[in-house]
Amino acid sequence: MKNKFIYSEATLSDFEDAIDEYGWVIYEDAVNEKMINTIINDLEPAYLTRREIQVQNGIETNMEGTLHHLLEKENFSMPFLSQKYCDREMRHFLDGNYIVNGISGVLNFKNFKAYVHNVHRDIRSFTGDFKIAIQMIVLLDDYTLDNGATYFLSGSHKKDVKPYEVFFYEQADRAVAKKGSIILFDSNIWHAVGLNNTDGPRRALTLTFTRPFFKPQFDFPRFLGYEYGESLNDHLRQVIGYNARISANLQEFYQPPHLRMYQPGQG
Repeated sequence: MKNKFIYSEATLSDFEDAIDEYGWVIYEDAVNEKMINTIINDLEPAYLTRREIQVQNGIETNMEGTLHHLLEKENFSMPFLSQKYCDREMRHFLDGNYIVNGISGVLNFKNFKAYVHNVHRDIRSFTGDFKIAIQMIVLLDDYTLDNGATYFLSGSHKKDVKPYEVFFYEQADRAVAKKGSIILFDSNIWHAVGLNNTDGPRRALTLTFTRPFFKPQFDFPRFLGYEYGESLNDHLRQVIGYNARISANLQEFYQPPHLRMYQPGQG
């Protein structure tokens, strides 16, 4: 397969060809060891907080090892997004500006079973050639056949019909790659997390990026605070969604163009 590249050497043409033919791309040597360690250290307490809420609300079944909405002021998320990983490719894929729709983690340990192990795609409506969302997986451990490397049914991003499970596992490719790699994939592709049959962890950061007009999973600007947004650079304001907010009252709606909640260039 010709969908694996060294991050610093890959061209936009490489991305175009691979994402069109296969629906997914691997970039090796993308994230350095220091950033990976920071993410791992932040995921551990974040998971305990989220797992407690899952259990309290009675939704812990099939949620083991999953943690959502990790965009916070004091953790890895701001430094990570500031690096603008694959910004060129995502702007090309989404035809302009984009926002983070969700930022989550998957802690895949032996005997863990969660919804991500099912054959699925990460957008419920098939959008064909009109691209609305692109996914990113950041490998925090090596992905191997034994520890649950993700299955991707290459080319299935061009088909609306969900494949039969037997066919999927017979035909799907595995995302075997080293820690620090980034996987980008079309949100229309059918995929599934593999089972970890080793005694070690297989951890990953997962992000969804969408066109700005697409409703995000979480209201990050309201969660972080509108005043906090004023301290961010242009890239972070854009990707976190400060330029694509929804007015909540008439005072917010009736504003001159430069102060409007929904700024130009958001689609």
